Amino acid sequence: MQRFVVGSGRCGSTLLSRMLACHGEVASLFEYFNGIDMARRFAPEPVSGEALAELVAAEQPFVTAVLRRGYPVSEIVYPFETGRHRPEDPLPWILVSMLPRLDDDPDALFDRAMDFLRARPAAPAPEHHLAFFDWLAAETGRRVWIERSGSSVDYLAGLHEAFPDARFVHIHRDGPETALSMREHHAYRLPISILYGAPLDSGETLADLGPLDLHAEPSASDPISRILASRPPAATFGRYWNDQILHGHEALAKIAPERVHTLRFEELIARPAEALRAIAEFFALPPDPGFAERGAALVRGLPPTRVPSLPEAERAALV
Repeated sequence: MQRFVVGSGRCGSTLLSRMLACHGEVASLFEYFNGIDMARRFAPEPVSGEALAELVAAEQPFVTAVLRRGYPVSEIVYPFETGRHRPEDPLPWILVSMLPRLDDDPDALFDRAMDFLRARPAAPAPEHHLAFFDWLAAETGRRVWIERSGSSVDYLAGLHEAFPDARFVHIHRDGPETALSMREHHAYRLPISILYGAPLDSGETLADLGPLDLHAEPSASDPISRILASRPPAATFGRYWNDQILHGHEALAKIAPERVHTLRFEELIARPAEALRAIAEFFALPPDPGFAERGAALVRGLPPTRVPSLPEAERAALV
């Protein structure tokens, strides 16, 4: 069975992935698709294994830009202190979060993964992905895999087209709170600000800043650093959340209802063990006594709400 968790980003899907990783038979695959070139990740025409390896090992420029400027991103768990890469390096995408969650030596796993992918014959990209996921599960001693990427509800239509037999858990969270969480998350703040042309909190527009070069040398005055240091209007992030949900809603309408399980983040926090048991049944996971309780132990309660502290005009614009 092909299993995916989809959500808007900052909706609790990272926590859910960590909870699912408590199952002894599950390879929980973090952030695989959302950092891969969107024009190529689901390519239906045959591509070589070498090309697929190059695709998943490429850097994600927004991640590189954020890390080079010293901003922490909780999802990035590569061990810079002991690994072969440093924060200023263009980190291969699958080393950002996925492989470090699967193995204590992600660099060695990366090398084996590259060997596996490069040796594959030409095939459509989705076939490569499925073979890679199966290999990762077997290589790390698990029987099944579950892929989950932030903002994946935005491209759910493409995901479903590439994997029409898959099952999907859709996790969602209160919209205004999700939007404000995105604004405080630098790996979201940067691309969303650029995507929607959000003004800086100084009132300057992106056009006022000059060329936006993600690979520019960091300084207090370079445009990328200034965007990251700013807190753009909350409504910009509400717009991004809204657009994602509309795209996802349209895609969900085309998926057979028995292939979708919907979960509110707030319900996951309130009844975590119950939510995990329902997901385990929906995904037909192998038996693992105590899995739901181990996963539930990761819950630390709901994050503090941000909406009530907004100025009235900004809150109204966001809502």
